[in-house]
Amino acid sequence: MPIEAVVFDIGGVLEINPRTGWIERWAQRLSMTPATFERQLDVLWRGGDIGTVTLAEVERRTAGALDLDDVALDELMNEVWAEYLGTLNRPVAEYFGNLRPRYRTGIISNSFVGAREREQAAYAFENLCDSIVYSHEVGCLKPDAVIYRIACERLGVAASEVLFLDDVNAHVEAARALGMRGITFVSTEQAIADLEAQLRS
Repeated sequence: MPIEAVVFDIGGVLEINPRTGWIERWAQRLSMTPATFERQLDVLWRGGDIGTVTLAEVERRTAGALDLDDVALDELMNEVWAEYLGTLNRPVAEYFGNLRPRYRTGIISNSFVGAREREQAAYAFENLCDSIVYSHEVGCLKPDAVIYRIACERLGVAASEVLFLDDVNAHVEAARALGMRGITFVSTEQAIADLEAQLRS
């Protein structure tokens, strides 16, 4: 069956997201080890990736548990979002944007409440493609088959008509298990070459 739609991941694919050291800086500021600080955030932010809490609730919990005033909370969250957004992988974003109108295009992202607004403001991903499926909006995460099926339904295609690109091999394998063609992102050059090879085959 010919490819009718191409679907990309965001983090590590459309965005370059190196660690910025905010966890270590804030752990030191709060007199914790980085591991303890991360464990506490895991509890405070639980549900943010599947939308069972709001961003306002996450921020309220964080401020209360860590004894942060409004200024300190803003400083922390700004550092969190800076790493989350990273920088745009311009060659990949340009390639992705140029796939239309030959193909329907979409995004599947394991995300966090507030991501759509920030990524749209920073990179205008909604303008690049036909549909974005954010885990915090649909209540499930890759590699759950449900999130891939939602993407197919929104794009109006069968799984066998989709080519999927992600930097996490387990997510690619889950897509393949549904019948999609999948590519694991290793580098920009490799990903674009592999995409071209699949689309020309």
